Amino acid sequence: MPLYEFGDIMKNIKKPSKNKGIIAIAVMATLLVPSLMTACGVSAEASDGFGWFFNVIVQLSDGMLASLELFALTLLFSMPLGLLICFARRSRFKIVELIAKFYISIMRGTPLMLQLLVVYFGPYFVFKVPLSTEYRFYAAIIGFSLNYAAYFAEIYRAGIEAVPGGQYEAAKVLGYTRRQTFMKIVFPQMVRHILPPVTNEVITLVKDTSLAFAIAFVEMFTLAKQISASESNIMPLFVAGLFYYIFNLVVSFVMGQIEKKMNYYSA
Repeated sequence: MPLYEFGDIMKNIKKPSKNKGIIAIAVMATLLVPSLMTACGVSAEASDGFGWFFNVIVQLSDGMLASLELFALTLLFSMPLGLLICFARRSRFKIVELIAKFYISIMRGTPLMLQLLVVYFGPYFVFKVPLSTEYRFYAAIIGFSLNYAAYFAEIYRAGIEAVPGGQYEAAKVLGYTRRQTFMKIVFPQMVRHILPPVTNEVITLVKDTSLAFAIAFVEMFTLAKQISASESNIMPLFVAGLFYYIFNLVVSFVMGQIEKKMNYYSA
């Protein structure tokens, strides 16, 4: 086969992935329309044309928005916290390094569900602070953020250590400070190196939000189980699974586009 024909075939293979991501975003937006309508006080009956699927989405709307909020806030807090833990893990002070290692070991070595239970019930058993319904949401955010910060810290550390040592020496010769070396030379390369593993963790986070049921926080999958039990119908669980799948397709598409933008040396 001539090389130019092989190149044409490869180009055609790449195109569907982009269309797949666009389709996923469109379907995701469609799934969220009933949620937003419900949040705005707009209701619809099955006879309006949306049928049973619309009604299930409406019933799951509060859980969808809760899952999205939990996902977004966890990323907002865990990624910067992970960078701080990474710095502590690479600290020149042995005690700081050991504390960071111990923290990472605990967070990665124990179940996330157990960590959520400790964060939620800990204040009551340790300080006798009364538990409230509102605290469940904050406990979920704290538990998820502390857990994922440990994983992000190790990903960041691997990205930093992937930068060749000669670049540090070149920066020192050019008169760069440690802060300038990190921000202008190390950090951009670190981001490019860590995008694939970060994408994996973000996708895992989308699914792990369902573990918030351990502290009775009503997210989408918990609500789907309640609806399925009350109606003796398993279909709400499949609708929830469809939401997670499409959400992960959107995440994969967005992260893939970012990775392409950061790949400076691609042809």
